[in-house]
Amino acid sequence: MSERDEPQSGPAVAGRSSDVWRAGLSRFVNVIPHTRGLGLEVEEVNPPWVRMRLPWCDELLGDADRGLVHGGVLTMLLDTVCGSAVLCGLPAPEVCPTLDLRVDHYRPAVAGQPIMAEAHVLRVTNAMVFTEGTLWQEPGRPIARGIGNFVRLGERNTPPGFAEALFGEVAHA
Repeated sequence: MSERDEPQSGPAVAGRSSDVWRAGLSRFVNVIPHTRGLGLEVEEVNPPWVRMRLPWCDELLGDADRGLVHGGVLTMLLDTVCGSAVLCGLPAPEVCPTLDLRVDHYRPAVAGQPIMAEAHVLRVTNAMVFTEGTLWQEPGRPIARGIGNFVRLGERNTPPGFAEALFGEVAHA
């Protein structure tokens, strides 16, 4: 680890249980209209690793004749799971927009089955967070892999109360 790298644990990671992170990331995906509408579920969190489940619904179809999921759904799912890993992979949650997301498609996702997603943080620097994610419907048979790079905006550009809102620690008026 270079002197510019940061540890993948810190106050936010060390001070919160996996269950607290699961609840926080569930809040996060429920704030995003399309992930909320599609019913995306956070299944397990072990910082800096996250697993999610996208239940089957007909709105995921891109090719109804052949029963195949739209590729944009897979890209959205990889972006969301990798971004969620970023949140729990930093010393404290901060806003980190996606800079680059590369998706390698291995096989089509098919109708009628949920899509599982997992991602983890590979490296954290002062300016960037590097992640890797995988999608599957059957264990051991990946649908796609994604490499996501996220820009760290830092504390100065993260809205006040961001972490508290994530963890439901803000009183709502």
